[in-house]
Amino acid sequence: MAVTGVLRPARPDDLAALDALLAESYPRLLRADYPPSVMVLALPLIARAQPKLLACGTYHVVEHRGRLIGAGGWTPRGRDPGRADIRHVAVDWRFVRQGVAGAILRHALSEARAAGVAEMRCEATRTAVPFYRAMGFRDLGEVAIPLAPGVEFPAVRMVRML
Repeated sequence: MAVTGVLRPARPDDLAALDALLAESYPRLLRADYPPSVMVLALPLIARAQPKLLACGTYHVVEHRGRLIGAGGWTPRGRDPGRADIRHVAVDWRFVRQGVAGAILRHALSEARAAGVAEMRCEATRTAVPFYRAMGFRDLGEVAIPLAPGVEFPAVRMVRML
């Protein structure tokens, strides 16, 4: 079942709503794929919206009935205009598998392609790997994302050519 919502560029004033979405959804969605020891250390760090990302112009949110139910986008990778990264895609746990993440990702890929990006990468949670594979990404291998001194988050680096 697809949910209809409004996809729009994120704004700095979306910070509180996105923080709430991440804090509510990540514990529910990730718990089957990560041990409690990882969750207790990583969740306070990953379940926070990034103000610079909200203001970058390539990060979007989905609103449904006045409520934020999804977010995600992309940013260029360093100084290489042909490479970019998918950034912080998240969906309200009550709207998973209803087309929200797919709509966000398709928009991001289209926008990046139009900007001249040829290669898109992402660091997917273990939970999201099947979704990214279904969207044409392939695994490059496990990575440990440093979040804070002594705190790393296991993820899977993935890539897709545009």
